[in-house]
Amino acid sequence: METTDERSVAVEAELVLGRYRLGDRLGSGGFGTVYEARDERLERPVAVKVIPGAPGKGERGRREALAAGRLDHPGVVAVYDAGEDSRARYLVSELVYGRTLDELSAEGVLSDRDVLRIGLALCGALEHAHGRGVVHRDVKPQNVLVPDAPRSAAGVAKLADFGVAHLAGDDALTRTGDVVGTLAYMAPEQAAGKRVDERCDVYSLALVLYEALAGLNPVRAGSPAATARRVGTVLPSLKRSRKDLPEELCEAIDRALRPRPDERGTLDELAAELAESLPEVSDDGGTVAPHPLERTQPFAPLPRGAGRAVAALLAGGLAVAALQWAGQPLLPALAAVAAVAILPRIGWLVTAVAVIAVLSDRQPGAAVLVGAAALPVPLALRTRGTAWSVPALAPLLGLATVAGAYPALAGRASGPLARVALGALGAWWALLAAPLLGEAILGEAAPSDHAVLGDPQALAPALRDGNAALDLVVSPLLTSGALLYAGLWALAALVLPWLVRGRWLAADVVAASMWAAALGATTAAIAQFIGAPEPRGMVVGAVLAGVLAVAVPHLRGGRVVEP
Repeated sequence: METTDERSVAVEAELVLGRYRLGDRLGSGGFGTVYEARDERLERPVAVKVIPGAPGKGERGRREALAAGRLDHPGVVAVYDAGEDSRARYLVSELVYGRTLDELSAEGVLSDRDVLRIGLALCGALEHAHGRGVVHRDVKPQNVLVPDAPRSAAGVAKLADFGVAHLAGDDALTRTGDVVGTLAYMAPEQAAGKRVDERCDVYSLALVLYEALAGLNPVRAGSPAATARRVGTVLPSLKRSRKDLPEELCEAIDRALRPRPDERGTLDELAAELAESLPEVSDDGGTVAPHPLERTQPFAPLPRGAGRAVAALLAGGLAVAALQWAGQPLLPALAAVAAVAILPRIGWLVTAVAVIAVLSDRQPGAAVLVGAAALPVPLALRTRGTAWSVPALAPLLGLATVAGAYPALAGRASGPLARVALGALGAWWALLAAPLLGEAILGEAAPSDHAVLGDPQALAPALRDGNAALDLVVSPLLTSGALLYAGLWALAALVLPWLVRGRWLAADVVAASMWAAALGATTAAIAQFIGAPEPRGMVVGAVLAGVLAVAVPHLRGGRVVEP
C-alpha cells in the first residue's frame, strides 16, 4: 500500500494540474503538505498544498478554496487556483516568504509593538472576511504568516488556512454540532458545537495576542482533557502577566476573551485599542515592518495621557462649579483633578458623588440635576473612565453657541456602542445644563412651552428645591420630545466613521458635508415638531461639525484597521 510520503514523492516528480512544478517542501500537517512551486504558464512562484485523497480531506480542501476565493485582501493569503486528480486535491496560493507567528514567538524576536502591528493586520483581514460571509474558525499562531520585510512587500501579516471556515449560505459545510478548529484557541461556543459567528474569531484573535504578549496560552494545559476544562472559564487578566502594558490594552484583550459572545465587543473596538496603544508599547528588538497606520499618519497620534488630562480637567471644572454654587473653598477641586488623572473610573465616581453631596446642602435642585446627568454615564459607557467626562463638552460648546458640533467629537469614539452612548449623553447633559448655567443650550431665550429649551432663567427655582428640579426640568425633558435630540446625536455619532473614513480627503469632504447638512436639517425639524425654539447657532454648529468630521481623522491619520 502506498504511503503518504511515497504519494508526495510521486506528485513532486511531475507537473501538477498541468502547470505547477513542485519544488521544496515548506511544511506539512494533518491535512496536507505545502510545497514551493512555480507556475510554468505565468512564470511566477506559488505555494501548492497537496491534500491526499483520504476521506474528509478533499472536503476540507474544497472548503478552503471556496472560503479564500471569496476574499481579496492584503491580510489574507490569496488563493489562485484549485483542482484535483486521481491521487490528491491541490490548492494553489501566493507564496509568502516569511515565518509563522508561533515560530517568531518561540524565537523571541517580536517586540510588543510587533505583536500589535500583527494584531491590527489580522483585525483588517478578519473584518474583510466577515463582511463577505466567511468566519475563519481556526485563528491561531500557526495560521498567521509574517512576511520577511526585505524579501516581501506582502504586508505586516497574513491569515492562512481557511480549511474549517464557516461560509454563509453553505450549511452543508457547517452544521450545528460540528466541532472544528484547534481546542486551545477555540471560543467556548465553538467548542460546545454551537453555531458560531464572527465573535468566535474575535475570541481566538484575542487569545493569539494574549499568548504573543504574555508568552503563554492561558487555555492550554498539560493534556487535551485539562485544556477542555479551561475552555469557557474566565481567564486571568493579561495585566497579571504583563503589568507594564497599558491598562486599556489589557482590558480590551480581556474583554474579547469573555466566555459570553455578546460581551466581547467587536473587531473594530479591538483594532481601535491596538492602534491607540501602538506608540505606547516597546519596539525593542522589533522585526516586523511598520503597520500602514504608522506610515500614513502625518501627525503623531495624541498620547493617551492627553485623554486623562482632559477628563481630569473636566472633572475639576465640575467640582469648581459645584463649590462655587455652594459657597465652599475651591481647593478640593484639585483633589478631583488628581483622582481622575490617576484612577479615571474611581476618581470620576468619587467626584460625582462628592459634587452631589456638596450641592445637596445649599442647592438641592442642582444636586438632583447633576445626579440625573451623572447616573446614566457608568451604565451607558462601559469603557475606560476617561470617556465618562466627554459629555461635558456638549454644554461647553453650547455656551459658545455651537453645541451642534458635539456629534462630530462623539463620532470619533471607538466602537458603535460607545459612539451611540456618547452622542445621547452629550444631548442629555446639554439639556440638563440650561438651568445650571443660566444659558439656553439647545434652545433660545424666547417664549416657549418648553421652559428648559426656552428661557432658563425661569427655571431658577429648580436649583433650590429637589422636587422643583424634577417637576420643572427632568419630567418635562422626558415627556416633551426633547429626547429626540439625544436620539439624533446618537445616530449622527454612530454613522460618522462609516461615512468619513479618513482615507481620501475629497470623498470625506463630500460625505461630511452631507452628514452635517442632514444633522442641521433634522435638528430644525425636531425643534419644529416639539414646538420649541431652534438651538442657538444651529447653522454654525452644523458647519463646525462638518469641519471637525473631516479634520479629526485626517490630522490623526484616521482609524485605519486594514493594512
